[in-house]
Amino acid sequence: MEPLLCFPTAPPAAVTAVLDRAGYPWRGLGTPEAAEADEPEDGWSGAVICSGEDPIGAFLLCRHLRKREVPLAPVMVVVPVGQLGELELREDLFDDLCLEPVNVDELSARLAHLFWRTGRGLRPDLLEHGPLVLNLETYQAAVAGKVLDLTYMEYELLRFLAARPGKVFTRETLLSRVWGYEYYGGARTVDVHVRRLRAKLGEEHAHLIQTVRSVGYRFGQTNWTP
Repeated sequence: MEPLLCFPTAPPAAVTAVLDRAGYPWRGLGTPEAAEADEPEDGWSGAVICSGEDPIGAFLLCRHLRKREVPLAPVMVVVPVGQLGELELREDLFDDLCLEPVNVDELSARLAHLFWRTGRGLRPDLLEHGPLVLNLETYQAAVAGKVLDLTYMEYELLRFLAARPGKVFTRETLLSRVWGYEYYGGARTVDVHVRRLRAKLGEEHAHLIQTVRSVGYRFGQTNWTP
């Protein structure tokens, strides 16, 4: 799945939080030239253009993206209330808009609807359990919207367990299925990774990885509600 083009290079935190929470890959760029130079081989999946800091640069980029031989769509613009006048006679440069300050639930819903309506199928392959979301394409995990700083093996262990909720695995099975061989350090390696995962999930969500006494571990169900 190709990334979204975002403007500016460092988009507003509320916008990036929505993209990260939903698992949308994105790349922040600041000029039409950068958009062309860094464009993926299969093209951008769409664009989210935030005009707050630089409305001239934002709409210059919108125009560039829509006037190409193959216009880019969909394009979402995020504009402060005070810049609404900037949209006059520019309706052809974007497909939808969201106002700043951003309501994260509104932006998330608008993005999901926009990409569904335009048939771009942008949503990545996700594994979701209540507050926990694993992006199977980018190898990222987030809990309650916060991206976790996991090592590769921590992610792989969490993914393996979360894909099989309720099923109990011995330490030896986990070593074989996750590490793929008789890993030096033995069963203690699994215990260390579980302990680190629980710490990174935080006290509120550490129970997602449950210990089954004298057997091993399982991924527990959650009763979390948004």
